[in-house]
Amino acid sequence: MSHPAPPPALVPAPRRALPTAPGRAPVLDADTTIEEPPGTTAAARWLRGTLGPALGLPLPPHHPGSPSRTRVRLALVPALTGELGGPEGYRLDTTAHSVTLTAAAEPGLLHAAQTLRQLLGPEAFRRAPVTARRHWPVPAVTLEDGPRFRWRGLMLDVARHFLPKDGVLRYLDLMAAHKLNVLHLHLTDDQGWRIEIRSHPRLTEVGSWRPRTKIGHRASALWEEKPHGGFYTRDDLREIVAYAAARHIAVVPEIDIPGHSQAAIAAYPELGNTDVVDTSALGVWDDWGISPHVLAPTDTTLRFYEEVLEEVLELFPPDAAPFTGFSRFVHIGGDECPKDEWRRSPAAQARIRDLGLDGEDGLQAWFVRHFDDWLTARGRRLIGWDEILEGGLAPGAAVSSWRGYEGGITAARAGHDVVMCPERAVYLDHRQDPGPEEPVPIGFVRTLEDVHRFAPVPPELTEEQAAHVLGAQANVWTEVMEDQGRVDYQAFPRLAAFAEALWSPLPPPAERDFAEFESRMAVHYARLDALGVAYRPPGGPRPWQRRPGVRGRPR
Repeated sequence: MSHPAPPPALVPAPRRALPTAPGRAPVLDADTTIEEPPGTTAAARWLRGTLGPALGLPLPPHHPGSPSRTRVRLALVPALTGELGGPEGYRLDTTAHSVTLTAAAEPGLLHAAQTLRQLLGPEAFRRAPVTARRHWPVPAVTLEDGPRFRWRGLMLDVARHFLPKDGVLRYLDLMAAHKLNVLHLHLTDDQGWRIEIRSHPRLTEVGSWRPRTKIGHRASALWEEKPHGGFYTRDDLREIVAYAAARHIAVVPEIDIPGHSQAAIAAYPELGNTDVVDTSALGVWDDWGISPHVLAPTDTTLRFYEEVLEEVLELFPPDAAPFTGFSRFVHIGGDECPKDEWRRSPAAQARIRDLGLDGEDGLQAWFVRHFDDWLTARGRRLIGWDEILEGGLAPGAAVSSWRGYEGGITAARAGHDVVMCPERAVYLDHRQDPGPEEPVPIGFVRTLEDVHRFAPVPPELTEEQAAHVLGAQANVWTEVMEDQGRVDYQAFPRLAAFAEALWSPLPPPAERDFAEFESRMAVHYARLDALGVAYRPPGGPRPWQRRPGVRGRPR
């Protein structure tokens, strides 16, 4: 007697997966076609352009009279929105001669296509066939799936170490493979300005590169004595946004205001506090940490950044990824703004008096409120790090809670939407193990299991308040990540665990079956291998992943 196969090792885990009779296991081959009714073009294009080359199959459209023995059937059923849990939910069902992907909207179909890819094995994650195999069995299974949280994000810091455009596109593919749907691009900081602004060309001519770079933590004595830099052209950013939108991923740009701005001041010295500092002598910062040089609270500075944001809004349109609703957001930073220059600046002190503000903290809040109002008037939504709460926010503003859960709790209780990204839980630049071989050990130990047990909603919130928690994002700060391999090492496999914590209907953290997740990860590592991801192996770093002698900051 034959028995149903065990549930497939999918990551993230689906809501329900029911093995069915082996007779319902279809086989994809050279004659397999795609049945693609109106509205399913994006999923069909992805299947044909990504899955097809890996399997060596053309996957043409299905027509009456096609000789196909097996069909991949795409079905959009808007009436199923409630049943499937929204536009990202889907069903996958097999029969002997078909694989049917059903969703209420396009994002669900793409998630279903990603799941089909996992069902076909690691070879399906390559860009070309690696065997002569031309028959690809699909496990006999019925799946029903959908996300637990709406905002499932990744923050890439491309300001500290620049990640070229192709690297960003690659990470969008990695995000889609793990059903993540928001890319937060940290585009500006003290150490570099990464976005072309036509009205202010010196931001990239001067601000996009620094003469040298600290190797390791800021306490390190090591330097790389060569220029580092790069920026995205306007067309690069249009391409990134379009590529993301085709995968139903929203891209949220971050332009730091009023701190973390030394690169901008190096390009345009009048932006700084010229009455207390010779800003014309400042360059793009080559060290890590928090620069003391911040924006001056002048009308000139406000108008300058309005002009910057006018171009940002053009490059990041609000309807780019409409099903998420998150393309309307613009991140303005708002964190870690040293106040010493403002305390010493007669002009800043006069501004505080003229506006009737509560000291330097009130001045920072004034900056945030100005751009909060400015963005709101243009139909956009401001989001910033949790320091922006200190001056009061417009009703539509949202908060990225990084200094623990407290900022998120305060924001949710005040009726603001929240993205949870507490440093001690989901900062992937933090080290993964206490061992001495961990490369450039930064921060607290956050293992794969720690991330898998992450819970975005604090128990202190009522049900009504918890509804303001849009979801969470994992943050990848790149001070000690000099290239794509280092980013991969810090992000994976923990990003897979994070994706499951946001997508899957898991029990409370203490009750989660981490051993079961590890067993699925044992399969998933082969998929990451096929994708060329330089992840941290379960047994520790490979010899070439270590960084002997490079100082970190373990805590």
